[in-house]
Amino acid sequence: MFSVLLKNTVSTSQPKLARNLVTDSKYGFLKQLGLTTENPGLYDGRWGGSGQVIESVAPATGKVIAKVRTSSPQEVNNAVAEARKAWPQWTSLSMPARGEIVRQIGNELRENLKPLGQLVSLETGKILSEGIGEIQEYIDICDYAVGLSRMLPGKVIPSERTNHELLEKWNPLGVVGVISAYNFPAAVYGWNSAIAMVCGNTMVWKGALTTPLISIATTKLLANVLERNGIPGAVATLISGGADVGEALVTNTRVSLVSFTGSTAVGKKVALQVQERFGKFLLELGGNNATLVAEDADIDMAVKAVMFSSLGTVGQRCTATRRLILHSKIKDEFVEKLKVAYQNALQRIGDPLDENTLYGPVHSQRTIDEYKKTIEIAVKSGGKVEFGGKQINRPGFYVEPTIITGLSPNAEIVQKETFAPIVYVFTVNSLEEAITVNNDVPQGLSSALFTKNLGSVFKWIGPHGSDCGLVNVNVGTSGAEIGGAFGGEKASGLGRESGSDAWKYYMRRSTVTINYGDDMPLSQGLKFE
Repeated sequence: MFSVLLKNTVSTSQPKLARNLVTDSKYGFLKQLGLTTENPGLYDGRWGGSGQVIESVAPATGKVIAKVRTSSPQEVNNAVAEARKAWPQWTSLSMPARGEIVRQIGNELRENLKPLGQLVSLETGKILSEGIGEIQEYIDICDYAVGLSRMLPGKVIPSERTNHELLEKWNPLGVVGVISAYNFPAAVYGWNSAIAMVCGNTMVWKGALTTPLISIATTKLLANVLERNGIPGAVATLISGGADVGEALVTNTRVSLVSFTGSTAVGKKVALQVQERFGKFLLELGGNNATLVAEDADIDMAVKAVMFSSLGTVGQRCTATRRLILHSKIKDEFVEKLKVAYQNALQRIGDPLDENTLYGPVHSQRTIDEYKKTIEIAVKSGGKVEFGGKQINRPGFYVEPTIITGLSPNAEIVQKETFAPIVYVFTVNSLEEAITVNNDVPQGLSSALFTKNLGSVFKWIGPHGSDCGLVNVNVGTSGAEIGGAFGGEKASGLGRESGSDAWKYYMRRSTVTINYGDDMPLSQGLKFE
């Protein structure tokens, strides 16, 4: 077990709620993951903090799943100290040895793929295939990190001086802090932890306040693997809490890098606080993503892509399609087909844990309130609701997918990201006009163009094309693979996670000069004798 200060605990003040879920066969996966009232590691406070008690609420029902006691700011500092204390032992292992432990973590995730996916669906509201897919993404990045542990590169650079070698050496940072969001409560931590751990860092993770159980289950799994290998569980430390807990992590000078996923407004504050102490930060922030459909596009394929990108996670992805930029010649046909697709999705609305459900709830009542407010402002600004626009009358947090036309691309409400299944439609007459609309927002995360024209493709991906970090062709804005670097430009963040060379963000670079000769020549031929 970790130190008492390092983990969350489900409060004993009302264990009946959790006990009722565990005894219901539908939620048997909670017991499989060790989240039961019989498990003292979770319920008797030995994992606990001394902060406020929060509730985990199931979006599908609006009912409380369990109660969790959070950390205090002082306990955050203690947790960071424990992670820093564990760092020398962890980093003394060879990189392939660390990769072997991450491989075991991936295998543990494989063995618990379905129950962890079910827990993601239960707490977030995303449908089961997406919940399982999120854990699969964590498994995939573990596999990627294992490979990286055998091939992480350095450089030997030609030196201009005789009997000198010029090297580039990469070393771990130390403690990496990760603050993740509710919409991807496991995968984003996986992106960070798998890569950061093989690079030699220890982790302090603040999961989302509204999805504490998946954070606990994941951390228990990691701790078991670490401790089986004789490594302190504090290498993968978990904290929980609100803004005060997050600020304690962000401002702690022993945290070398803070990786933050969340809103642009909060991300800006995080960046300023970390920069003030000369720390490093990695920001994955909001998106206001557009899908462009040219007149020569395969419309049916584009409709399928937009359906997933706009309705996946019920519009609560940072990469969700929020703007549709359609050529005037295909606009009416496309919108009508998208309406049919949305209507078909609503025929399969239901409990996200049901494998037949295609369209589930949004995450919280707060999301519903924001959804209603956004539609009201859009209509007052001249927009017309072509489809949806209402809360669905059923238990839980359900709203209709919504299509809005008639607004200017520069309308204030369009310029903002709303984390809900709302898409705005705009009409253009050329690719150049479409690219201008795509780029004319503060955010720059993901973008997509559907076309069969090779010239349009290269214009779109070129220097005068999309200004986003993710630029897709005949692929939707959502659903990035782990092999590529993930991240955005402008107000969508700074830095990259996942694949490619994103590992560099978790390491520090040293330029090493070695003189193995008997003389002391200076660079640039300088004489100082």
